Amino acid sequence: MSLIGSDPRTQLAFSLYENKGVYAVMIGSGISRTASIPTGWEITLDLVRRIGLAQGEEEQDDWAQWYREKTGKEPNYSDLLADIAISPEERRSILHSYIEPTEQEAQDGLKVPTAAHLAIADLVKSGHVRVIITTNFDRLMENALREKGVEPTVISSVDALAGAEPLTHSRCYLLKIHGDYKDARILNTDEELSAYPEEYGVLLNRIFDEHGLIVCGWSGEWDHALRAAILRVPARRYPVFWASRGRVGDGAKELINHRRAIEIQIDGADEFFGSIAKKVEILNLSRQENPIKINLLIDMVKRALPKQDSFIQLDDIVSGELGHLSNNINSSDLSAMQAWSKEEFNRRVSFYESSAEGVVKIGLMLGRWGRDEHRLWALEILKNLVSTGSKNNGGNTVWLNLRLYPAVLFFYGYGLGLVRAEKWGELHKLFREKVVFDGRDAQLVVRSLFLEAWNNNTGLWRELEGLEKRRTPLSDHLYDLFSSWKNGLVGVDLNFEVLFGRFEMLGSLAYFEENELLELESAYQKSNGQIFAGMPLGRVGWNGTVHNGLIKALEADGWRAQILSAEFADGHSRKLDLFLENFKRACGRMLW
Repeated sequence: MSLIGSDPRTQLAFSLYENKGVYAVMIGSGISRTASIPTGWEITLDLVRRIGLAQGEEEQDDWAQWYREKTGKEPNYSDLLADIAISPEERRSILHSYIEPTEQEAQDGLKVPTAAHLAIADLVKSGHVRVIITTNFDRLMENALREKGVEPTVISSVDALAGAEPLTHSRCYLLKIHGDYKDARILNTDEELSAYPEEYGVLLNRIFDEHGLIVCGWSGEWDHALRAAILRVPARRYPVFWASRGRVGDGAKELINHRRAIEIQIDGADEFFGSIAKKVEILNLSRQENPIKINLLIDMVKRALPKQDSFIQLDDIVSGELGHLSNNINSSDLSAMQAWSKEEFNRRVSFYESSAEGVVKIGLMLGRWGRDEHRLWALEILKNLVSTGSKNNGGNTVWLNLRLYPAVLFFYGYGLGLVRAEKWGELHKLFREKVVFDGRDAQLVVRSLFLEAWNNNTGLWRELEGLEKRRTPLSDHLYDLFSSWKNGLVGVDLNFEVLFGRFEMLGSLAYFEENELLELESAYQKSNGQIFAGMPLGRVGWNGTVHNGLIKALEADGWRAQILSAEFADGHSRKLDLFLENFKRACGRMLW
């Protein structure tokens, strides 16, 4: 028995996940019903009622039956509109009242995007859906997309089609095949729906031939030109999934048989699209770095590091992880053209961390246990990540800058390993290493990847959950992340907070030492008790227990001598004293 043969939703979710952008979604009035926007039949009955009342009839229990008795035929939406509204402009005005929310409806949350619209928008945002066809006149779909930070290419007329960006270049292509309720060129009578303009026919032929299809909320009965477009395309490159409540009509059954569609019984559009979006999300999470794989990677590196002849083995391991990470940095999921949103920022941060975990843990081990010859190797990894992450093809500056986050993580990982091993000279060389950014001159690592020297908008990191009120959100987040990554990598250490504080304090010192001694002396004399030289300061600044201990250690002979010998503060005792004074003032200001 097939594992998912009787579960078409899971089958659909797998197809969506594994074939990004291949499926088009086609929706009708049923998807907007829970937003209190009436279906075509409900509008038909209301128009019958309004006509009857205008003619002096009493309120009826069954207006459809009243219409049959009066006319001898079934109520027909198209016929009624043609009778009471001669021009397209008049028909648009009638529909406006059914779609546009009143002030009270807006207050009550009616006629706004439904859970189904938002779930579809999530699938678009994640890149799994790129094309949406709708027979609806309302704007709930485009409003949902914009709410999720996606700006769609909206086609609601032949004129709009002529001026739109090509289908293949659009992140989201929304075809409102019958028009928009604010445009008089809507198509809603039988005559208007019997045939589409030639340009629409060509576009639909392409979509139905090149894409799979997910149909929901559309009866498949009355839209003659749309039915014809589906029937005339013989190709079945990808499946069609047809979601419906209860039994479908004869017209829909003909389309289902023609495209050999997979039918899915649903309770409603909200429930259906919500479940599909959730399944795709679960599949995405299941593809994140496997903890078992990471543990195997660590074990291989640990075994290889002590061996003198292990460079080929280590190079294969590192190259594989680096290639995987570079591919993820350049993933189409992370387009810099996407609009900003808090949810997208959180997603990208998590994605980069998951993708970089293997490389960063290799960095921790190289710092902690690596030999001298491994230092150049670690620096080459860092330079590779900077080169990959700094490539700039334009777009949102937040997303462009975030491409360097894996390089920042590796820098911290390797640096923390060096601190644990007390390799102060190698740590100083790391801070002073120059890296080349795409289109820019080489810069010192400490001036480009350390705290706000990398991301001067540190408040941005308060968008992460739990960091909303933190004074040093980026530093706090990195501390929390490496606290979870350090086990088994940095060796026995009773106080990781002190280790982390050492790294960030020495980073501040390496940044500070770029100032000339004479300039520092002059600024100090004029400072009147204030901070006299700028430098990034992380969580060590407000953590009095940690920074007081570190200050005492740098004022005493033991660690102070080691730090000066490692060329921190240019090996100059006076410059180190000036740093300590500036550091104390900065800590005091942060505490205040």
